[in-house]
Amino acid sequence: MEELKKMVAREALKFVEDGMVVGLGTGSTTAHFIHLLGKLVMEEELEVYGVPTSHQAKFLAIESGIPIVSLDEVDAIDIAVDGTDEVDPQLNLIKGRGAALTMEKIIDYRAGTFIVLADESKLVDYLGQKMPVPIEVIPAAWRAIAEEIEVFNASAELRLGSKKDGPVITDNGNFILDAKFERIEDPLDMEIELNNIPGVVENGIFSDIADIVLVATKEGVKKLER
Repeated sequence: MEELKKMVAREALKFVEDGMVVGLGTGSTTAHFIHLLGKLVMEEELEVYGVPTSHQAKFLAIESGIPIVSLDEVDAIDIAVDGTDEVDPQLNLIKGRGAALTMEKIIDYRAGTFIVLADESKLVDYLGQKMPVPIEVIPAAWRAIAEEIEVFNASAELRLGSKKDGPVITDNGNFILDAKFERIEDPLDMEIELNNIPGVVENGIFSDIADIVLVATKEGVKKLER
């Protein structure tokens, strides 16, 4: 699996050009991309600037030698490269297993081109087939929001930390609910409906945003475009 992640990360490098501002996603696949991009910066003197979507991405970029800028410091983001948890046939996504979905969505939506890194296991017939939808929520409202989500025939659980007691805390100081849907028929409508619940900061449905999805397979990288 790690070789597939490295393969698709190398393919994404082909879209990076000198002078670009690059949105840096969060997760294990994107981590390979960040390391490889750093090698180009150090060895070939490629001039790029990275806008990180999380503390993880920021730390990796600094470690890899990529100059970091904040969202406030750039007029535009040329490309954003990020991973995903699910991809449907229309290239709608579920993201947020790394709990960085809010900044990921802000940066990915601002990018001129949004490139998604995936492997075949992430391809689904419909969103919600394998993964729950992560929802970042204000801590004081998490229980009320979980009850509201039941209206959509879904169940939501508070995500707990694996190496700490209590809930996962996002980079923004919020909680994450993981909402399991039987089937998401209209991703755009559901994305809007979830964000309309008071106390919801952002949700992990990324509809009508991915421009290119690079899929790692045993036969090579498959390119999907909207």
